[in-house]
Amino acid sequence: MTTPRCDKTAAWAALQAHFETRGKAFDLREAFAQDGQRFENFSQQAPHVFADLSKNLICADSQALLLALADQCGLAQQRDAMFAGAQINTTEQRAVMHFLLRKQPPAQYIPAQAAINKLADAQAEVETTLSAMLDYAEQVRSDAAITDIVNIGIGGSDLGPQMAVLALDEFAASGKRLHFVSNIDGAELAGVLRGLKAESTLFLVASKTFTTTETMTNAHSAKAWFEAQGGSHIARHFAALTTNVQAANDFGITATFGFWDWVGGRYSLWSAIGLPLAIAIGAAGFRDFLAGAHAMDEHFRTAELARNLPVRLGLLDVWYRNFHGFSSRSIAPYSSALRRWPAYLQQLEMESNGKRVGKDGQPLPFDTSPVLWGEPGTNGQHAYFQMLHQGTTVVPVEFVAIRQAAHSPHDLPGHHTKLLANVLAQAQALMRGKEDAGGHRDFPGNRPSTFLLLDQLTPASLGALIALQEHRVFVSGAVWGINSFDQWGVELGKVLAKDIEPRLQNGDISGLDGSTAGLLQRLRPG
Repeated sequence: MTTPRCDKTAAWAALQAHFETRGKAFDLREAFAQDGQRFENFSQQAPHVFADLSKNLICADSQALLLALADQCGLAQQRDAMFAGAQINTTEQRAVMHFLLRKQPPAQYIPAQAAINKLADAQAEVETTLSAMLDYAEQVRSDAAITDIVNIGIGGSDLGPQMAVLALDEFAASGKRLHFVSNIDGAELAGVLRGLKAESTLFLVASKTFTTTETMTNAHSAKAWFEAQGGSHIARHFAALTTNVQAANDFGITATFGFWDWVGGRYSLWSAIGLPLAIAIGAAGFRDFLAGAHAMDEHFRTAELARNLPVRLGLLDVWYRNFHGFSSRSIAPYSSALRRWPAYLQQLEMESNGKRVGKDGQPLPFDTSPVLWGEPGTNGQHAYFQMLHQGTTVVPVEFVAIRQAAHSPHDLPGHHTKLLANVLAQAQALMRGKEDAGGHRDFPGNRPSTFLLLDQLTPASLGALIALQEHRVFVSGAVWGINSFDQWGVELGKVLAKDIEPRLQNGDISGLDGSTAGLLQRLRPG
């Protein structure tokens, strides 16, 4: 699909003019004073997620111009192409169909019979694999002899499952402890193994190709530990989430669960990579998780763009990055269960949209992905919120709050009320500010934030929240005209590391730059 580059559209020029005349000087306090319905006009309920966008630097005109930009960049057509199974990952010639992992009958997406058959075949494979994976999860859950499950993976094979397992701890089975190992630094694996027993531990090796350096190094070390501890039944204590069944069999693994090349790593939580979550919350809980994501898929696929939450968020990201020049976004989940949410979103957005060339391979003259960073509230308030309120750089903040304390509420009175009071106060303070003639206690205010609210943190609501962010990243990437589904920037360092590793042993510095050669010599053993 050929679409005009966003900065070549009439809407882009209109947005530039609008920013100079109104957007640059926009004041949230005046906007609320002049519009008694601003909250209602700039908030909406999407599946499982309520979003308040009213404390952002937008008005009806800027929103209308952003929607015109989406239309002129063919956003709806690009979205429909994804749901049709087109090869929108153009550098790898792959479809992008993680939505199929979420329990969808594919015929509802498109009318073309050939495409329906293609998606129907893929959906049948998905359901077969999902059922087998969930059956295995239930077997592990019912096996009292297995008390510890160690997931060995990295990137999407670690960040997603780890974030979701922590987030849904209230729904987790008792008697099962889940651990996550990703770093090739042996201290991480050693720290986990120190408290385990071979006979009660199950290892999940998550690598699509079964060749990922970090994952396979940790997997082989885990196997050596298992055998040194007297373990002998590899097939009972190891399972693989991979498409390389032969390599897994050579390792001694017989329980394998695969996925497809149309599932990118950072979109793979819904696949067999989600096995740790399925073990934690059970088959029914995992299907609820998929159903919540599917509900958001349907919202993104069918809602008019003006009332489509992923579209509104993605266009807001373009507005801030390219017109206001904001280079980062702070993620502030006011829930300790969502403590890995910022790290998860870092990969999702920065690996997807951290690109400097368009789909045609030519350099872009505008900025793309912002830097994402953050910590859970209220911890962040006592760390970096000083800069958010009084620093020289404006950083939009995205708050996430949970209305009800937990699925199984704790009996600590007052905690959740104080937590909610803090998140409301921080969003209010960023907007309102406070004048002080002395300067040191002066808060400029007019600092933007988005507020995402879940009634409860459940498998379904978490699934919807994740899918919302996936589609939001798609929207901004589609407007920028980049391929959001490859990650070539990950590869170069891996290749160079394979060259450097033997040099650390033999001391060969030939052909290296002076810095690398000097550091290598200092880092050599002995």
